[in-house]
Amino acid sequence: MTASPPLIKQPIALFLDVDGTLLELASHPEAVVVSVSLRQSLQRLAQQQNGALALVSGRSIETLDRLFYPIRFAAAGLHGFEWRAATGELKRGLMDQALLMPARAQLDAYVTGESGVLLEDKGWTLAVHFRNAPQRESEIRRLMESIAVTLAPKFQLATGKCVLELTPTAYSKGTAIQEFMCEPPFAGRLPIFVGDDVTDEHGFEVTNALRGCSVRVGDDDARTSARYRIRGVAAVIEWLRQLGA
Repeated sequence: MTASPPLIKQPIALFLDVDGTLLELASHPEAVVVSVSLRQSLQRLAQQQNGALALVSGRSIETLDRLFYPIRFAAAGLHGFEWRAATGELKRGLMDQALLMPARAQLDAYVTGESGVLLEDKGWTLAVHFRNAPQRESEIRRLMESIAVTLAPKFQLATGKCVLELTPTAYSKGTAIQEFMCEPPFAGRLPIFVGDDVTDEHGFEVTNALRGCSVRVGDDDARTSARYRIRGVAAVIEWLRQLGA
């Protein structure tokens, strides 16, 4: 894996994780801020690439639209469970939300009164954040692993930075990238995927298989399938600025 990603000038299909990649991680999912300059920079890049830019996130598309309002990008939300084409057509995987009802009740009861622990209910996924209570990680992991066993094989446990999430097994950021690459304006372009976490690894693997450019954000020594690395959010934004110059 080389030190930093190249400035590619050929037509690209750009896939961008959001939290930890375009936005600094915050103490609460709702505490992040999207600057006007970032919105405008991404909009210019999307226009330059004829719309071949998509946000690929664990957040829902509804939340992404709220964060980046008034701009609506092509997007994949909930770790690939839902995706919106550049045409605006919205697609969603097949999964019964009711399957999560027992887990939702159990986790809701657990986080009640637990200072620093947050349950983020996204409808088709359930995420427990413990950024403000890192000492509870082992306890939360045991609980989430036990719940995941009851939901297998339809759901799996995904690990992120101070978060554990129950997600539909058949979907990932990698499957979302594959979907996008089969349709215009992404098809036939060189894929680039930028992400910062374990949940981005399948996206890196798919991008590599397509002979694209996979970029891991962060200067830690975490093992990754990404072929390139970039230091942090500020460096990503500067690299994107240069990419669109």
